[in-house]
Amino acid sequence: MIYLSQNKNKKHITNIGGQALIEGVMMKGPDNIAIAVRKPDGEIEIKKDKYKSVTKKNKLLNLPLIRGSIALFEAMILGTKSLMYSAEFYEEENKEPDKLERFLKRVFKDKADDVAIYISVFISIIFAVFLFMLGPSFITNVLKNHIKTPFLLNIVEGIIRLSIFLIYILVVSKINDIKRVFMYHGAEHKSIHCYENNEELTVENAKKYTTLHPRCGTSFLFMVMIVSILVFSLFGWPNLLLRVVSRIVLLPLIAGISYEINKKIGKSNSRLSYILSYPGLMLQRITTNEPDDLQLEVAIASLKEVIPEDKEKDKW
Repeated sequence: MIYLSQNKNKKHITNIGGQALIEGVMMKGPDNIAIAVRKPDGEIEIKKDKYKSVTKKNKLLNLPLIRGSIALFEAMILGTKSLMYSAEFYEEENKEPDKLERFLKRVFKDKADDVAIYISVFISIIFAVFLFMLGPSFITNVLKNHIKTPFLLNIVEGIIRLSIFLIYILVVSKINDIKRVFMYHGAEHKSIHCYENNEELTVENAKKYTTLHPRCGTSFLFMVMIVSILVFSLFGWPNLLLRVVSRIVLLPLIAGISYEINKKIGKSNSRLSYILSYPGLMLQRITTNEPDDLQLEVAIASLKEVIPEDKEKDKW
């Protein structure tokens, strides 16, 4: 995801963002991505590649409302790919590939890993749609005989959706391995804050900053939940089939609107922007943990690799 400074003395706006991985951090800059992973032997492995979003290559895809859904899909692909790379360092040696891996290798040869990534993203999207979009709609439908107003039905559906989202995050946050990922998430945010404030990227400098950041992916997902309530309310409460279709078809629009709102929030120091970002920041108290010095070192190593020499490139 993309992060922007929102401190009162805003000195630097950056479009550098990243993602926490298994014992590592991925950072994405204007021209490159870098993955830094703390290997089992304690050394930091860094992988750097050229990367440019399709929204930068195609003006049509960079139009408002369109670019948001594209950015979300790209983030899922890049995040899954980075996560699989970091996991390789902690896989058991001589582990036999499972049936699916053997099938993909046999059918797609050297493209098997790419196909596996797209399958993983597709499954993630289907899971998210059923859990956070269709599930709440089915549950709310039971109440339609008691709640006659379509707008209120959409509000109830939104509350149920938010509740499921919060419960899901709380449950996941209790898993030990995820706790460490959330520590790297905190390290990612602290290093970004340090860079935004034009301080030298050192562990000591980064430690003093908060793990909360207004442009975190957690905040974006929360905004998606809120925007979905407003958008779905415009279409009333149609029959089940139309409701299911509308929930799926309108997802790109909702992602696009949420992206534009978060983008505006990131550029503003107004009281309204702070109020709009506050719920997402509070949610990050669950999805980020305080990192240790070694984790900050990994995040900083990744960030240094993607900082452009020309800061004019590092802007929206």
